[in-house]
Amino acid sequence: MWLSPFQQMDWDQLDMNPRVIAAIKKANLRSIKEVLNLSGADLQRLTKLSSTDIQHLIKTVSGALRKNSAFTALQLFQDENLRASQRRKLSLGCPVLDDFLRGGIPLMGLTEIAGESSAGKTQIGLQLCLSVQYPYEHGGLESGAVYVCTEDVFPHKRLQQLIEGQSQLRADVPHDVVQKIRFGNGIFVEHAADIETFHECIAKKISALLARGMVRLVVIDSIAALFRCEFAAKDSVLKAKYLQTFGAKLHQLSSVFRTPVVCINQVTDMMGEGPYGDCSNPCSTGKRVVPALGITWSNQLLMRLMVSRTGRQVQAAGEVSYGSTLRTMRVIFAPHLPQSACYYTVNSEGVKGRGAETPT
Repeated sequence: MWLSPFQQMDWDQLDMNPRVIAAIKKANLRSIKEVLNLSGADLQRLTKLSSTDIQHLIKTVSGALRKNSAFTALQLFQDENLRASQRRKLSLGCPVLDDFLRGGIPLMGLTEIAGESSAGKTQIGLQLCLSVQYPYEHGGLESGAVYVCTEDVFPHKRLQQLIEGQSQLRADVPHDVVQKIRFGNGIFVEHAADIETFHECIAKKISALLARGMVRLVVIDSIAALFRCEFAAKDSVLKAKYLQTFGAKLHQLSSVFRTPVVCINQVTDMMGEGPYGDCSNPCSTGKRVVPALGITWSNQLLMRLMVSRTGRQVQAAGEVSYGSTLRTMRVIFAPHLPQSACYYTVNSEGVKGRGAETPT
């Protein structure tokens, strides 16, 4: 039997005490999503069950959902909620970049943004944290974001600057929404500097925030920093195992909660010729670099974007840019996009696409 978290559930099919099933029905809980969106305390209050019963309930419905995480083509076609999620994208907060990515970031799957230092990776992550809070009609998901820092402190000052810039730029967004974003209440910051802390973060804290409907975006900055000093060359098998475990867990969270997971990654130098440093590409810096963590991590991704600084200065009348440097965003792979490139800048208002123009 295939289960969707949205569809009405026949609770009698689950392996639970009839007393617990009767309490669920009496509380008028009809779907797995309704159960997982409530905290343990709320479930106890609604069902009048003990904490032990509630723990067993959550474990049972989560297990039932995990067993049926694979979808056939017919099931995908028949599930209107799933098809709507696949069509919907999370806006980057810029119409030019949204058009470049055919709507923005997919809701289901892992998206990687890789690039060298100062390429604008964190800026894009922060802007996504603001965009997710906008109404659906403005490209958002009407929810918050969780930002996981693995190496640096969270850039609060830069976020506030972006909030102020976006509040002036997005005049189309309702005033009350802008005011809510202005206080930064929709962004939850977590710090995870090692493998064990990161595992606990995604398995418990992020899972709880998603289950309660408090967030609809996960940003990890950066995924490579967790593995920089943890593993020697001889530990490649163990490293691959951790990457597969993290990838599987993040995929599960993204699939169950229809939540984009954006992983910021670093790059390493590449020996020889390769597609990432193609000097014939007008949007390339000419440097031969590849995203860190290798093919094991690449296989976990739905979409990979690479960003870089061109070294060219922006020369636009009346525009004061953050760093005054033209940057590029390239699609390396994605199931719905061709390999292509787009220019963008980062200024006080945020990340702004500039299309495929030729810089002067």
